[in-house]
Amino acid sequence: MRIEGKGLINRGRRVTFRFDGHSYEGFEGDTLASALLANGIKLVARSFKYHRPRGILTAGSEEPNALVTVGKGGSQDPNVRATVQEIYDGLEAVSQNRWPSLEFDLMGVNDLGAPFLGAGFYYKTFMWPKAFWEKLYEPVIRRAAGLGAISGDPITDKYERAFAHCDVLVVGSGPTGLMAALTAAEAGADVILAEEDSALGGRLLSEAGEIDGMPARDWAEQMQAKLDAMDNVRIMTRTSVTGAYDGGTYGALERVAHHKPLAKGLAKECFWKIAAKRTVLAAGALERPIAFQNNDRPGIMMASAVRSYVNRWNVAPGQKVVLFGNNDSIHDVAADLLAAGVHIAALVDSRSDATCQLDVPFYAGAQISGTEGRKALEAVSIARTSGIEKVAADCLGMSGGWNPTLHLTCHMNGRPEWNEAIAGFVPKVGMIPGLIAAGACNGVFSTAACLGEGVGAAQAACEALGLKAKTPKMPSAEDRRYNIAPLWAVAGKGRAWLDFQNDVTVKDVKQAAVENFRSVEHMKRYTTQGMATDQGKNSNVQALAVLADATGRGIPETGTTTYRPPFTPVAVAAMAAGAADKGFAPERFTTSHRLTFAAKAPMIEAGLWYRPSYFPAQGETTWRQSCDREVGYVRNAVGICDVSTLGKIDIKGKDAGAFLDLLYTNMFSALKVGRVRYGLMLREDGHVMDDGTTARLGEEHFVMTTTTVAAGEVMKHMEFVSQGLRPDLDVRFTSVTEQWAQFAVAGPKARELLNGLLDSPIDGESWPFMACGDVKVLGVAGRLFRISFSGEHAYEVAVPARYGESLFGELRKRAEKMGGGAYGMEALNVLRIEKGFITHGEIHGRVTAFDIGMQGMMSKKKDFIGKGAAARPGLVEEDREMLVGLKPVGVVKQLLAGAHLYNEGVEPIRTNNQGYLTSVCFSPTLGTYLGLGFLKGGRARYGEIVQMVDHVRGVSTTCEVCHPVFLDPEGERSRD
Repeated sequence: MRIEGKGLINRGRRVTFRFDGHSYEGFEGDTLASALLANGIKLVARSFKYHRPRGILTAGSEEPNALVTVGKGGSQDPNVRATVQEIYDGLEAVSQNRWPSLEFDLMGVNDLGAPFLGAGFYYKTFMWPKAFWEKLYEPVIRRAAGLGAISGDPITDKYERAFAHCDVLVVGSGPTGLMAALTAAEAGADVILAEEDSALGGRLLSEAGEIDGMPARDWAEQMQAKLDAMDNVRIMTRTSVTGAYDGGTYGALERVAHHKPLAKGLAKECFWKIAAKRTVLAAGALERPIAFQNNDRPGIMMASAVRSYVNRWNVAPGQKVVLFGNNDSIHDVAADLLAAGVHIAALVDSRSDATCQLDVPFYAGAQISGTEGRKALEAVSIARTSGIEKVAADCLGMSGGWNPTLHLTCHMNGRPEWNEAIAGFVPKVGMIPGLIAAGACNGVFSTAACLGEGVGAAQAACEALGLKAKTPKMPSAEDRRYNIAPLWAVAGKGRAWLDFQNDVTVKDVKQAAVENFRSVEHMKRYTTQGMATDQGKNSNVQALAVLADATGRGIPETGTTTYRPPFTPVAVAAMAAGAADKGFAPERFTTSHRLTFAAKAPMIEAGLWYRPSYFPAQGETTWRQSCDREVGYVRNAVGICDVSTLGKIDIKGKDAGAFLDLLYTNMFSALKVGRVRYGLMLREDGHVMDDGTTARLGEEHFVMTTTTVAAGEVMKHMEFVSQGLRPDLDVRFTSVTEQWAQFAVAGPKARELLNGLLDSPIDGESWPFMACGDVKVLGVAGRLFRISFSGEHAYEVAVPARYGESLFGELRKRAEKMGGGAYGMEALNVLRIEKGFITHGEIHGRVTAFDIGMQGMMSKKKDFIGKGAAARPGLVEEDREMLVGLKPVGVVKQLLAGAHLYNEGVEPIRTNNQGYLTSVCFSPTLGTYLGLGFLKGGRARYGEIVQMVDHVRGVSTTCEVCHPVFLDPEGERSRD
């Protein structure tokens, strides 16, 4: 089926591939679809519902029929569109949704039952008996659902994700996109040109027209060469922009290795997140079919696809071709086919006033009313005013007009508007902030107009960026008016297909209207129209036109279904690249993670972050040995801990102090510059939300530190207070958690270690307890805070995140020379329990400031969030559960977090419960187990004996109730 012509295939390079177990040959540059057509293969698939024979319908990513499975085992990839799958030596593809074979599919019996399987079949049939649903109906439906299947083996392919930034993102590389990219690039903009095809040019690759007196594809090659030579242009072929999101962010899938054997270490796909300041959508338009009796046979395809296979791949889809349409496109296709030597059996134009200048059998004002053939097209019936005429044909190219590819413009819930002149929907201006639709996707179809729209869109984008884009000399190109007379469906008996994959017919849509599913969204779900893998790209506009006619409404009133990302299918493995075997929770790593991992430190999750549990040393066999050693570093020498995970929120504005006064129970507006204060934050119901320190770096500049777990919650709370409660305050804030790497340096030798790193040494007078300010660390601008979560003389030093790994390594090396080292979360927990410091183990959402003994921090001089609620009767009663310390005094020394507390000698049952433990540890400093917990009336019960009982683990321990601060209650160590 090969024909002579220029084409874009390399005839000097033969490629061998396999389909359904048979070996075939094609050429480099072929897609699987073009290669199968060249080998005379027309039957490539079976439809989902009736298992009807299906052939190749299109030549692009909108293909609903020709879906195949590529690869085996862990590399098995189902539902690959044969129209975009490039062939390579060793390619193995198989057809889907058939058994035992594509030629003889036993499930084809469903087609005989079509009268009983119409719209709403599932809803009407599986209602009764009710008990059958779970045991029979649902299992059967689930087994029948789907097209291709994964193997079930662990995935073996590699996927990647990447990020890119640009001034102007151009989506599509047809005449519009090429002109837009060049215009923006010449203005100095940083440009990304994304094209889902393997080559630039869009429709120019498939047409025989001219631009500037040369073949259009040659002009496209020249444009690509110009763009390739520009340093500020990145060309991304085989990359489909799949979704538009907030803030100028776009998702894009790059098919990295679908066109060649997968080499070891090479990614199969890469999912990109592209941040663009401005975007030009130049995605072109998609040709739509016409519904008529049996319009789904193999050999029936879009007229534009016939043109593409002839001009681009030098393949004649048939030897006797019939063209049928309602617009001028079919005449252009006919001209190209004649020039290539392809026989045209008939040119059928539904417009009664149409004329033809070509030497072909021409039928004006006629329609295709039916077809013959089962597994391949054999003949068509042409309905004329004089009667029905049958014409032998093995290929039928149909064109019902063009739908602008506007999907991306609707991904933020925008709705397009109907354009009567083109009988299609076009995007409204501003549906996606920063995006300009141009060319065919904006309803402009002539080549000259598309070139002009590309320039105009680029100039508008550049102007918004403060760049001056010149108007280039416009290339000469065809500028004909687009002529169409809408024809959605040919009247007649028999089934006329809309959704080829899901087997939805014109009758189904009309039946939905009769049963009062008149909303386009209800019709979609009732009939499954547009719910196939192509998401209705070929059929949605037709279906809503049929629905409009059935309900007596116009198309604009009927509206469209909701367009959602992704525009083309995206593998879950690509979106989740790098997350294999890691579950579904996000992972966040500190800047010291690599060095920590190299030290063989076990990692634990703290919020969304991964932090080291402990740093094992040679000869240590248990975590307790490591933990006790690390606690000793801090109490006797110096310890280093990465505390970058703590939330850090930068707050600025003349009302920043007043804003903090409202958030915290204590006063911050009076805090002096260069000082830090501990604060307690309540929810509106009076319960504790979070605690932390806030430093004042300037008159209008504060930095708030939150706990690791509550960072996001606090940020959200601040946004609510700022926008909902006090929008009058002049204050701005942003999370800078990721921007700063911060390390605790704690222990008697902390100042000595730091002075070896700071450009200007400090002392106790220049840097007293709770001081803060800017410093330079080995020449790098940073910040220093004298605060302590260990109870020892301690500091926290912060530097820009890019220096974090280097600083951690230097701190650890110097600490080890001084008899100290790094410590992890286990030691940090012991240190804070010894000092009675709380974490979210204690402020778990059900305690008040009164419960944790911090009622004294609730200012009486000002209002703050939660003040009134915290004073409610019942929240300040002396018999409430209060924070206490606990020490074992009996034979059993073990304390367990989560265990409950009972009075000595009473039965340990629920009605006698007195409280519970929240945090426990073994203190190597004090040589005993310690615990923090809540006990009814606890502050009045110091010295009493209670019983700790853990019913789950079967442990009972006698405990003494004591003050929660076990070590250095006066705080002399931290202030020294």
